[in-house]
Amino acid sequence: MGKKPKKPIPLHADQTVGDAFRTVLRHNFDFLPQWEDAARSWDDIEGVHQIRVSFRRMRSALSIFRAAVPQEATAEWAEEMRWLGNQLGMARDLDVFIDEGLGAIRGKLPLAGEEQMMALAERHRAAAYETVRAMLDGTRYARFKGEFPQWLADEAWLTEELKDKHRKRLKSPVVPFSRKLLDAQERQVLSTGSHVNPGAAEEMHRLRIRCKKLRYAAEFFTPIFAGMDAFIGHMKGLQDLLGVMNDVSVMTHLLDTLLEGETDVGVLQYAGGLVGWRTRQFHEIRDSFDARWKEFVEAKHPWWTKSAVIY
Repeated sequence: MGKKPKKPIPLHADQTVGDAFRTVLRHNFDFLPQWEDAARSWDDIEGVHQIRVSFRRMRSALSIFRAAVPQEATAEWAEEMRWLGNQLGMARDLDVFIDEGLGAIRGKLPLAGEEQMMALAERHRAAAYETVRAMLDGTRYARFKGEFPQWLADEAWLTEELKDKHRKRLKSPVVPFSRKLLDAQERQVLSTGSHVNPGAAEEMHRLRIRCKKLRYAAEFFTPIFAGMDAFIGHMKGLQDLLGVMNDVSVMTHLLDTLLEGETDVGVLQYAGGLVGWRTRQFHEIRDSFDARWKEFVEAKHPWWTKSAVIY
């Protein structure tokens, strides 16, 4: 089925920070029900993916707005989103493994074990989707859907013992706040990536997380800054490279789980071939890191262009 068109966040430059906080969270919350039916089956793997991304975006929003709404005021919901999103993790990893790993390489490796590996992955995916359906039908998800929108509508964080600086920020205009926020997120990316070793998995993983957080922040504020889509576009090459490296890491750990207790030599050899294939892909694009990093660093910052503010 593919992705459904997503409406832009109804954010406006004349809103307060508090308005923006509530708007971003509500928008991503409203995206969940659109994918619930699809998430019950792998006939459309976008279902699990989109619900998981929605939880990640909401958790990211709680984090990046922390200067206005402190962690203590959102900790309960952040933990609920983390738990709910984690129930989708294995299903999503197996969807990617079967679609982009096994599917892309099908018939191309001169090794036995291909059909057995596919059958093994499908069995594990069936079990993983049982977990997904249990989450969707469970009390924690029902409570989240019932209570979180009310928490937003009531602005319940205001009942917490907020400091004066937080109350002041919540009432302040969103444009200057978002500029400082985007600057802070970009500085974290620059600090992490300026001296990164492209061959060091942990360093590249850290950079990927920083980039994703900046990407989410940029997408949140796209409706109030013209040119933000172009800025995000300059991040694409870098994020694609980091994504391939992450896929290799996830595949390796996933295979450890799938192959636990496996004795079929053909399956074990085929698994080694899969990791080698994906690793080769990463090494082929790793040499482009400097060019992709340079494109990101030199990208214009639309949030500091006065004429770019959309009223």
